[in-house]
Amino acid sequence: MNGIDVLLWGVLPYLMVVVLVGGTIWRYRYDKFGWTTRSSELYESRLLRIGSPLFHFGLLVVIVGHVIGLVIPKSWTDAAGLSQEAYHVQALLLGAIAGFCTLVGVGILVYRRRTTGPVFRATTRNDKLMYVVLVAAIVAGLATTLLGAAGGEEHNYRLTVSPWFRSLFVLQPDVAAMSGSGLAFQLHTLIGMVLFTIWPFTRLVHAFTAPVHYLFRPYIVYRSRRPGAARPTRPGWDRTR
Repeated sequence: MNGIDVLLWGVLPYLMVVVLVGGTIWRYRYDKFGWTTRSSELYESRLLRIGSPLFHFGLLVVIVGHVIGLVIPKSWTDAAGLSQEAYHVQALLLGAIAGFCTLVGVGILVYRRRTTGPVFRATTRNDKLMYVVLVAAIVAGLATTLLGAAGGEEHNYRLTVSPWFRSLFVLQPDVAAMSGSGLAFQLHTLIGMVLFTIWPFTRLVHAFTAPVHYLFRPYIVYRSRRPGAARPTRPGWDRTR
C-alpha cells in the first residue's frame, strides 16, 4: 500500500464529501434563484419527453443497484440463498438494461441541448463539464457491470469495492481492499467522486430538492376580470357532475 493509494482511497473520498456538503450549503444560501434545472420545455418538448424518462427511470434503477451492491455484504445474500452466479446474472440483466437506458436518455438530452439554440445558450460551463463527467461515469459503470457479471474473483467488486465503501462510514477506510480491485472499478469510482465533487455547482443540485411543500400549499385562487364571473367561495373541491 503506497502513498498514492492512501491519497486516492483514504483521503480523496472525505475531501469529496466536504466539497459536496459545503458546496450544497453554500449554493442554497447564496444562489437560491439558481437552484433549478432551468427548465427548457417551452423551447423543445419532443426529445425531452423521450430522453428525460429514459434517463431518470434508468438512473433510479442504477442507484438502487449501487445501494444493493455496495451496502449489502456478500455474506447476507449468501445467507439468503442467493448464489454468486445468480447475483451476477441479475446484476448483468438489470444493470446493463438500466445503464443502457440511462446512457441513451442522457445522449438524447445532450443532443437536444446542443442542437436547440435557446437551450444551448442557457447551458453554463459548469453544466457542460457535468455532462462530460456524467457520460463518462455511465460508460465506466456499464463496463464494470459487464466485467463484474463475467465472473471471477478478480472482477467481484463485492470483495473489494464494497468493503472499502462500507469502511468509509466508520472512518477506517480499507485502502488495501480498494487498491486490489480492477482498474475499471477504480476508474469508475474516481469518475464518480469527480461527479459528486462538482455536483453542487451544476444543475444536478436540484436532485436534493423534494417538493414536499406542494402537499400542504393552499389552493391557487384565480380571479376573472369579467363581471359576473365570480362564484361563491367554499372550502374543498367542487363536486364533479
